[in-house]
Amino acid sequence: MSKSMRILILLGGKRPCGARQLRRPAAVMGFVGLAAFVHYNDERRAVLKGQGNTCVNIVKGPVIGGPFSLIDTEKRNVTEKDLRGNWTLLYFGYTSSPDVVPEQLQIMSKAIDILESKHSLKVLPIFVTIDPQRDNPSHLRAYLKEFDSRIIGLTGPVAAVRQMAQEYRVYFKKVEEEGNDYLIDTSHKMYLLSPNLEVLRCFGMEYNAEEVSQAILNVLQKTPQ
Repeated sequence: MSKSMRILILLGGKRPCGARQLRRPAAVMGFVGLAAFVHYNDERRAVLKGQGNTCVNIVKGPVIGGPFSLIDTEKRNVTEKDLRGNWTLLYFGYTSSPDVVPEQLQIMSKAIDILESKHSLKVLPIFVTIDPQRDNPSHLRAYLKEFDSRIIGLTGPVAAVRQMAQEYRVYFKKVEEEGNDYLIDTSHKMYLLSPNLEVLRCFGMEYNAEEVSQAILNVLQKTPQ
């Protein structure tokens, strides 16, 4: 079975229950623990500092994206070729994020659910960690399971992750905390990729799930199939 087929099969995963869409999953609190309270404001401030490139500049600027080679949560190799032929919603984040990433993953999950349930449109949701040192495949798998089994998690060597982030002009920087703890200052952008891997839309934190799904629907309706 080809890698592309394996990824397409993942689209058949179970949908999240309503409770997972309406609130942050309880099990996720085990991942972030007390840090969710202590670092909430710190992460919000970090996100604001990372908003250097707006979505308008990203989409209308030079061509972004390119070849990459990472692994999924089952340690299978995934490259840009496996995404070709699919509409893809791509998001870069990290599982130790106390608040922003859980919110964005819920938005991603609900947006693709709206597109699938109301419009019979399938969009491949991809989550790329920018913290591969902590987010190994098994940890990433357990984390994403609490949100939506359709979301495909990607990780890999630090150099490979950094290369992909640079190709998509994703800003991120480690922010040291007390001891060995750290947050990551990042831009928190979602990208809509066409089946030809062209970035057609970019969504910042100001978008909710309904707005994301409607924007994606508008793009798909204007694009020749």
